Amino acid sequence: MPSFKMVAASSAIFNIVIATVMVSTGTINTLAAKWADLLPSRGTNPHPPHLFIHPYLQAAMMFLGEMSCYIVFKIWFYSKVCRNKDISSFGPQKFNPLVWAIPAMCDLLGTSTMYVGLTWTYAASFQMLRGSVIIFTGLLSVAFLGNKLHVHQWVGMFTVVAGLVLVGIGDYLYFNGSGGLEKSTVVAGDLLIVLAQVIAAIQMTVEEKIIKKYRVPALQGVGWEGIFGFSVLFILLFPMFFIPWHLPASQDFWQDTVRFEDSIDGLTQIINSAPLLVATLGLIVSIAFFNFSGLTVTKTMSATTRMVLDSVRTIFIWAFSLAVGWQNFEPLQPVGYIVLFTGTCIYYNLIIWPSICWVVKRCAPDLYARHFPEEDPDEKNPEKQPLLANSSPAHDAFLDKPAYSINRD
Repeated sequence: MPSFKMVAASSAIFNIVIATVMVSTGTINTLAAKWADLLPSRGTNPHPPHLFIHPYLQAAMMFLGEMSCYIVFKIWFYSKVCRNKDISSFGPQKFNPLVWAIPAMCDLLGTSTMYVGLTWTYAASFQMLRGSVIIFTGLLSVAFLGNKLHVHQWVGMFTVVAGLVLVGIGDYLYFNGSGGLEKSTVVAGDLLIVLAQVIAAIQMTVEEKIIKKYRVPALQGVGWEGIFGFSVLFILLFPMFFIPWHLPASQDFWQDTVRFEDSIDGLTQIINSAPLLVATLGLIVSIAFFNFSGLTVTKTMSATTRMVLDSVRTIFIWAFSLAVGWQNFEPLQPVGYIVLFTGTCIYYNLIIWPSICWVVKRCAPDLYARHFPEEDPDEKNPEKQPLLANSSPAHDAFLDKPAYSINRD
């Protein structure tokens, strides 16, 4: 019995540590990207110090972090092979890596769009609005995967919509020019972030079909997406350099020679600024650790726990943004976050909806019998639910469970 208690205690401590790592690295990832956007540095276009506004170069850095997941996977895989350990949990490993090209392209387009939106809006709004992915993944899972959404999931989706509206209205009504932003571009940035979630939902739907069919470990899948995403974006940066047009900038930004994405200017800025170098390295390292810790949370706890933790980091991003003056306090933002978090809990069938069902069952059993049918026991178990049907990213388990999960910043 004492040994059992020690094992249970050590397992609980490990869960707390890995959950903390996930929340902290996820928070660092968003803050590092926004910090980089606000840092002036000497570049080549123009030579005087100017803000680092290079969303596509930032996306390439993120893909570098995802590529590192593939290296970690290979080290892990061959360490087991060399020690003659069982590798059946890694799946059959019989698939064409090109199957990851489509989700990788969705990742490239969605991530680039989000980073453009991040340069135009606040870090806290960026993180809150990403919660809209629940809506699109839920709808796509019904349309293309044949999943069934229960009453609590529809209620959760409508609640999330209400929270998104509150955040967007708050950004518009209480705009005061903090962070050097303009009202029109803040609204445009918010819309871009929501649009990116449509692309992310398509990506996750494709990921789910691939992982179900080929039983690919999520860490390996993230790595392949990083490889494809970085390779394609690296090639695209060359024609982007010669396109004589750039996205409208909401901050103190200009170019001597107009370019769609001047990666040479961006790399020069990184080299010439120690804080910008730290922010870039933080972006790369944090996305790798965020993926790894998120996958571990899914394996040791549940996918639902992972998604709730992902929502929690919004609090820290918002608090930090207020503390350092990146934005001013907006009364509707905390209200919007509470509504978003409530919608997330309802969607995942956590606390709120079970409590509502309990009250209805006690007070109006006939109404409960007609409109609140009992669900299959496996559907109540977060470990047995495919994550797309009941949350935002792709799947519920890590290696040796019925489903898998891929997530990124």
